[in-house]
Amino acid sequence: MTVLILGGTAEARELALLLQERGASFTSSLAGRVARPRLPVGEVRVGGFGGAEGLAAHLREHGVTAVVDATHPFATGISRNAAAACAATGTPLVRLERPGWEAAPGSDAWTWVGSHAEAAAAAARLGRAPFLTTGRQSLAHFLEPLAEHTVLVRVVDPPDVALPAPWTLLTSRGPYTLDGERALLRRHACDVLVTKDSGGAHTWPKMAAAAELGVPVVVIRRAGRPSAVEVQPDPRTTAAWLTARGLA
Repeated sequence: MTVLILGGTAEARELALLLQERGASFTSSLAGRVARPRLPVGEVRVGGFGGAEGLAAHLREHGVTAVVDATHPFATGISRNAAAACAATGTPLVRLERPGWEAAPGSDAWTWVGSHAEAAAAAARLGRAPFLTTGRQSLAHFLEPLAEHTVLVRVVDPPDVALPAPWTLLTSRGPYTLDGERALLRRHACDVLVTKDSGGAHTWPKMAAAAELGVPVVVIRRAGRPSAVEVQPDPRTTAAWLTARGLA
């Protein structure tokens, strides 16, 4: 039996470790959008499949008996392709997705929006020195609305678009600490934080630092997932799901 883990996340790497400990056969697949990704244990492939049809062909060719969609909560394209490919081939599919973030009860410091464009408009309204942590592929949505703002941008790899003169680019990879995030917000006088609802503890310190300093937060909601796909919240429950069905 061979499990295909569609990954790139910390949860995908943890699941690979669990499956290796159990002696299961698996391959991890990374999209290849990060120049120096953190690699999981075991066999790894990098690159796309060529849409749902290409993924279905891969499942058949390699005898994949189960697929775990452990991609980022905002990687909706590959999730749609995985659902379609697994439905076409009759391959069991489970979604490994960490729960989203929740503001403290009664907090009014978070502004929830449905798109990057809405996030840009909210950031322009709420502050003059936004801290953007939405990833390099989304930066085009913020260029015009925040062109005159003093923006701090943090990304893993340098962006493909030219940034406005007042902006500061910081290339960095987490995990981050509360002390470090607090110091960063203070050093750049950030007055609004813009992020996606990625969930998990990996980048939570920026949220905690913003709460401490009274910095408002703009949070982009997650898009919906295929309703027929079962969701597990963490690697251990996902591994148990596979084991219970004799798939790993």
